[in-house]
Amino acid sequence: MELDIQIKEIALDIPACIDWAMSPQCGGIDVFIGTVRNVTKGKRVIKLEFEAYASMALNEMQKIAADAFQKWPVQKILIHHRTGTLITGDVPVVIAVAAAHRAAAFDACRYIIDTLKETVPIWKKEVFEDGEVWVAAHP
Repeated sequence: MELDIQIKEIALDIPACIDWAMSPQCGGIDVFIGTVRNVTKGKRVIKLEFEAYASMALNEMQKIAADAFQKWPVQKILIHHRTGTLITGDVPVVIAVAAAHRAAAFDACRYIIDTLKETVPIWKKEVFEDGEVWVAAHP
């Protein structure tokens, strides 16, 4: 089992994340790429600002990955999250899960992103044309 968890202030390198997840033992790699959309609840998004309690966030992401390794037969898990100011089209999160079979990769990847959004101390400020609001990094 291999793990790569990072919180970065620079652009996430999607090809490098996928390359890291590649393995001759794995027949399936599921990748989730979260992007900044241009509209939220009918309002035009100008930018998002992400902040994290980094040490706690990394610990929580470690726990999520450990749970995924126990629940599914996966070999590799990558979780990268970005902080700072992002605009439409930027990538705040990449998750890659490699497993011998696709079902485990799909299930573990979905579990990781859903749990990350519920438990990891990462917050975002949505900046609109007519104001801004801090929200948890989940719906």
